[in-house]
Amino acid sequence: MSVFQRVHMPSLDGATGWLNSEPLGPAELRGQVVLVNFWTLTCINWLRQEPYVRAWSRAYRDDGLIVIGVHTPEFSFEHDLDLMRQAVEERNIDYPVAQDNDYAVWSAFANNYWPALYFVDADGIIRDEHFGEGRYEESERVIQRLLGVGRELVSVEGVGVEAAADWDHLGTPETYLGHARGEPPASPDRLPLNHWAFTGEWTVGPESVALDQAGGSIVYRFHARDAHLVLSPGAREPIPFRVLLDGETPGASHGVDVDEDGNGLLQHGRMYQLVREHDAVRERTLQITFLEPGAEAYAFTFG
Repeated sequence: MSVFQRVHMPSLDGATGWLNSEPLGPAELRGQVVLVNFWTLTCINWLRQEPYVRAWSRAYRDDGLIVIGVHTPEFSFEHDLDLMRQAVEERNIDYPVAQDNDYAVWSAFANNYWPALYFVDADGIIRDEHFGEGRYEESERVIQRLLGVGRELVSVEGVGVEAAADWDHLGTPETYLGHARGEPPASPDRLPLNHWAFTGEWTVGPESVALDQAGGSIVYRFHARDAHLVLSPGAREPIPFRVLLDGETPGASHGVDVDEDGNGLLQHGRMYQLVREHDAVRERTLQITFLEPGAEAYAFTFG
C-alpha cells in the first residue's frame, strides 16, 4: 500500500445529484471504509474496470465497505441525468452514485483521470489511490486490509464492452474527432494506419463532428480486436447507421451494437461497440455511414 500523508477524504457536497442513495456526507460515512470511483459514461477504461468495482461492492458491503461512484462528465452531453441513470441501470450498478456536473468533487479530490479509485479508511483518511485500468488484485487486497478481512479474491470476468482489452494486439490509440483535441482528418482515398477521414457534409466543432446531410460516413484504419465510437444523436430522433469492414458487412466480427449485416441504431449518447474481431487481429478499415443527419461523433477507442 502506498504511503500517504494524513489526507482526509474531501467533501462530496458539490455533487449536483445522487442515484441509489440520499446525499452522503461525513455523518453517513463515519466509521466506514469507502472506495470512491470517478467515472464518465463514455469511458472505455471505466467500462472495463466497472465489473471489478461492482463485484467489490457486493462482496464487501456486509464487511463495512461503501463504494461511491462519482460521475464527472467528459463531453457536454454527459451532463444529462437521464443518460447517467441509463448507464447505471445498464451496468447494474446498485451502489451510490454522485452526479458531479460542476466538477466540484473532481476539484476537491484534485483528480485528473477517468477512472480513478480512492481508498479511504474508517477514520476518513485516503490510504491509497489508483488511476486507470488494472491492478485489480492489489486493489482488492487494499480493501481487505482496510476492512481487516482476509479471504479469496472475487472472481470477475467482463463480457461485452466490459471485456478486458486484447493488449497484446492493440495497435491503435484513442482518437478524438473535434478540433480541440483531435488531429485533422486524412484523405479517405489514401488512409494510413491509425488515421481517420469522413465523406459527406460535416461540421467540425471543438468536441465532435456533426453530420449535416444524410449519407455521410466516417472511415478509420485501425489495428485492434475492438473498435468503439462515442456517439450522440443530438436533438434528433434515433439515427440508423451501417458499418462495413474492409468494404464488406462485418459478419461474425460485429460489435455488440451492430448486427452481422452491419446495421445499428444511434438512440442516445454513449459509447457504441462497432467491431469485435472474430478472427486474428489485423489491420482493418472501418466505415460507419449514417442514414439520417444529426449524428455527432466524439472519439474512437479500441480494445
